[in-house]
Amino acid sequence: MKNKQTTRYAAALLVVSCVPFSAVQAENRIDIIRADAPELAAYGEQTVGVRQLDFIHKSQIDIVNTDTNRKEDDVFPYYDRPLTVQVWYPAASNAKGETVLKALIRDGKTLVDLHGKAIVDAQPATTKTLFPLVILSHGYPGNRFLMSPIAENIASKGYVVVSIDHTDSTYSTLSKISSSLVNRTKDQLFILNQIDRLAKDKTSFLYNLVDVNNTGIIGYSMGGYGTVVTVGGGLTQYALDQREGFFSTPKGTLDQYLSGSKEYLALADSRIKTAVTFAPAGMKRHFMDSNTAKGIRVPMLFIAGSVDDVVGYEDGVRALWKSATSVHRSLLTFDYANHNAGAPMAPPEEANKVDADLGFNLTMHYLDPVWDNVRMNNISTHFITAWLGQYLKQDSAMSSYFDLVPLSNDGQWSKDKNGMENSDNTYWKGFPNRSASGLRLETLKAGS
Repeated sequence: MKNKQTTRYAAALLVVSCVPFSAVQAENRIDIIRADAPELAAYGEQTVGVRQLDFIHKSQIDIVNTDTNRKEDDVFPYYDRPLTVQVWYPAASNAKGETVLKALIRDGKTLVDLHGKAIVDAQPATTKTLFPLVILSHGYPGNRFLMSPIAENIASKGYVVVSIDHTDSTYSTLSKISSSLVNRTKDQLFILNQIDRLAKDKTSFLYNLVDVNNTGIIGYSMGGYGTVVTVGGGLTQYALDQREGFFSTPKGTLDQYLSGSKEYLALADSRIKTAVTFAPAGMKRHFMDSNTAKGIRVPMLFIAGSVDDVVGYEDGVRALWKSATSVHRSLLTFDYANHNAGAPMAPPEEANKVDADLGFNLTMHYLDPVWDNVRMNNISTHFITAWLGQYLKQDSAMSSYFDLVPLSNDGQWSKDKNGMENSDNTYWKGFPNRSASGLRLETLKAGS
């Protein structure tokens, strides 16, 4: 494992008005908080640092190069699986330095600048109370920067946020989805163990900084699939038997996740206390069902678009949310949003081009046809802040942000001139007047 310098110097300022925009690099900001953002979307009090770490998960089955039709006694090929992560963390209050990150976009070739508040390689904060750990797991394809607006923001509120580049699923390493199906949970648990190790290493910047026994996971799409499996929502026999089509894996590789099996139950990790999933995959394709979902063992916030045509809404995310009857869970829905609801950052300006190999404008990978990305990021971060506050910081006051009328459009604004609520006020808590629109928030308790 080694640290890497993850950024370069910011683009030169445009000082002469006649210099064309194309001659300077775009300023792709990941720290925008819109004027209509709900109150918990605001950055917290912590200065934020950011570093890159590289790990190797040794002797893993090479899923991509395993024959889907292998016989049971065939020997698996193995490889050392590289996993790069980006770590956002509370930093020393007087830290100063570079705040630009270099990230690949959807074509897997174009490197762009992302501008935020986090200071590269900043000295970590000195703390008497360790900060909870949050692990981020991107979609297929994606990378560790796809949810960077959420990652940086959450870190500013007193969390160590570790975002994974899942090999075979990133823009530059993209291969068969079978690797994601098998490796997402393994990656998440491996990284949790590596952060645990560094938290005890006096030479690491994470020493005396992070509390791995108080961990949450945030997953998007295939990252959401992996998160559900990690926290107890095991797979069906149907999933294990798939040998044809897009969602297929070599025989024997998914057996470890069979719901209720001894091998799967042994994966349960008590360090993980809660989870957030954006558009988790699996339910619509019958990799999970109403019985396997009962195994989910931590409180969970689901976030989805109501017209998600990738993982499904009624028969996908919503069905999974309803079926997780063993835990307290909430479902935030962006009405008329598709699969990109709430998680992806706004498309970098350099992505506004048609890629000849992919055959589409790269911005379409990030955009929703109805909702603005920054608006969705702000709303997601607001609710994630409240959710993690409840379950990782034991702040019971945060539960009030979920005590809402289910349909945001039904909320009635009634406050006096000092901003105090009148008895008939039902407007969504924390949202400015006329801003809570097109959203749904539903909550079910364990046992229901």
